[in-house]
Amino acid sequence: MTEDAAGDAELAARRLALFHSLQALARTGLHFCSDEYDRERYEQVEAIAAELLAAGARVTPAELRRDWAAETGYVTPKVEVRGAVFRADDGKVLLVREALDGLWTLPGGWADVNDSPSGAVRREIEQEAGLRTRVAKLAALYDRNAHGHTPSTHHSWKAFFLCEEEGGELRGSYETDAVDFFDPLALPPMSLGRCTPAQVLRMRQHWLEPGIPTDFD
Repeated sequence: MTEDAAGDAELAARRLALFHSLQALARTGLHFCSDEYDRERYEQVEAIAAELLAAGARVTPAELRRDWAAETGYVTPKVEVRGAVFRADDGKVLLVREALDGLWTLPGGWADVNDSPSGAVRREIEQEAGLRTRVAKLAALYDRNAHGHTPSTHHSWKAFFLCEEEGGELRGSYETDAVDFFDPLALPPMSLGRCTPAQVLRMRQHWLEPGIPTDFD
């Protein structure tokens, strides 16, 4: 990446973070305010945030505001889980191919309400890849904005777990159209909004050296 391209990417990431902050302030203000004039002002702030964010996204301001309206209370980051399963005999890693973009990722997705962290990642792996697993370690908790992912309309944290295969058979799902094990040093094209090659390699380090402390931020 050239110096100019790196600068542009940094500026784009900074703008996205500002849009997220503006939206969170507006949504939180709408939850706590009681004065009708304050409510109007927060609604205007949210409308401005939606206009700015939609200019660089494949959604309309109205669609963004419908999504945001589902958030009540104090606005916090969304939580995503990813599971890294390595085969003991050859060190290959389990990946699934996303039907939406045709690219590969560690299996995972948004945590559901009433999920435990380990329950969420086990469910995602079984749903997307057909394998039952045991969670061995929380390897990393990453801020999505800090690890080279493609832009998103949501701010989220990504929890990466090392998991061990316990049973089941490889299969896809309505979200994933292929499942396979790959050499971590020769990965297929990755779905960078979900998982980066650097994160897969870091999970391999955790697998090879289980005593490494959990990564964060």
